[in-house]
Amino acid sequence: MRSSPIFATTLLMLASAGSALANDSTASFATGGLVLTKTADIAMRSEDLSVSTEAIRVAYVFQNTSDKPVTTTVAFPVPAIPASPFGDIAIPSDDPENPLGFETRVDGKSVAMKLDQKATLNGRDVTALLTGLGVPLAPQDPKAGEALDALPKNKQDELVAAEIAAVDEFDAGGGWERHIVPLWTWSGTYHWEQTFEPGRDLRVEHSYAPSVGGSVATLLEMAADYPDEVKAMRATYCIDDAFMSALDKRSAEARKADPDYGYAFSEQNFEYVLTTGANWSEPIGDFKLTVDKGAPENLVSFCADGVTKVSPTRFEVRHENFTPKSDLAVLILVPVAAPQP
Repeated sequence: MRSSPIFATTLLMLASAGSALANDSTASFATGGLVLTKTADIAMRSEDLSVSTEAIRVAYVFQNTSDKPVTTTVAFPVPAIPASPFGDIAIPSDDPENPLGFETRVDGKSVAMKLDQKATLNGRDVTALLTGLGVPLAPQDPKAGEALDALPKNKQDELVAAEIAAVDEFDAGGGWERHIVPLWTWSGTYHWEQTFEPGRDLRVEHSYAPSVGGSVATLLEMAADYPDEVKAMRATYCIDDAFMSALDKRSAEARKADPDYGYAFSEQNFEYVLTTGANWSEPIGDFKLTVDKGAPENLVSFCADGVTKVSPTRFEVRHENFTPKSDLAVLILVPVAAPQP
């Protein structure tokens, strides 16, 4: 896949980033599309994928190319979410069993999905152990911590000894507190059984909020100090010299206007897994990707071939008979507000 960075070069909104990147960054986890059980009878006639920091929306048209009905499992795997006591993992939804706010429709009707959940620790499945103790499996669920705190002391000690949980002691101003915090990783898969009738198009749509990572500043403005990291970023997001020149220009303008000015841009990034769902019988007949950078003054870069700008914020990619060979990583730089006098 050829690299095609896209960027905007409109007026700078001056800003200051007052904290170090290491202390003000949030990690994302990659999400993706639907996965079908491997079958030679189901073709994907089209895929219309729209991505932004606010929402992922995908509309598929599938067709059963055989002369008989085919019933197969359709699944949406949620990437593994590790326990994060410091809150540095971007989880869009407060619902511990639906961290992405995932929704699906088939021919316009909502689908009732099943959810398989799993808790693991260093490759060990601890689902049954936690379920047997009455502990919710999602470590980001506050009820998981409450359930751990409510366990008998001997059970807490067993979990701590097995490094499934840890002791957190602190004084938040109201006296010394002791809590048991989770250390395991949660993963889940939504799935349902779908029958594809022969010779009939079936429209499947799903939407959810992406996990968006970011920081109050971007390493791209610190290329002299972090050459290896910047090199890796340029490869990941297909950032070319024109993008860097636009970034440097706007950063210089901000510093000229205010010598005490910090960094000109904050950073947002997210990923979409294009490749793992390739279980249909043929290449995607009509593939459309739309990337929305959110605001005209933002800068955006991602790897794609044949990118067309269709609005001040949206960029479009279209292919026929398309087989994804790599996943999508999107970088958006957002001008931060100027400090007030």
